[in-house]
Amino acid sequence: MWDRLRKQVSLELEQLNRLLETHRPLLEKCPGIPPNDIEISALAGLLHSFYTGMENIFKRIAIEVDGAPPRRSEFWHRELLDAMTRPSQHRSPAISSALRQRLREYLEFRHFFRQAYAFQLHWSKMRPLVLGCEDTLRLLEADLEKLLRAGLAKE
Repeated sequence: MWDRLRKQVSLELEQLNRLLETHRPLLEKCPGIPPNDIEISALAGLLHSFYTGMENIFKRIAIEVDGAPPRRSEFWHRELLDAMTRPSQHRSPAISSALRQRLREYLEFRHFFRQAYAFQLHWSKMRPLVLGCEDTLRLLEADLEKLLRAGLAKE
């Protein structure tokens, strides 16, 4: 179980790193020069994909370790994220509470993005998320490595 999960998580993390590398020129430009409307749309797509990739990892943990996919309810995305900060019968918390709080902002943006027109996107609101992607991914990688190491040690 844990070895299979490690492979699945590894693949998703590779995809998330590739996502950031694909957008690297734009990510490097943004801190000094505000993006134009088309670049904002591209960055919004990045943020949407970024959180979706993380949620894919959480769904894999729920299925492989906890034994069930997330329960589909109106708030299942938030419930899945919150569940990752709590231990289950077979695992310790997958992520820290601090990372959950950070990821909740990405989840909220993804929800907004799915309902919004591109002209409703505002750089001032997106900026901290875009500029925080790299650090957020590194925090996730570190938390997942602890989880996987602990799980493999139990097998």
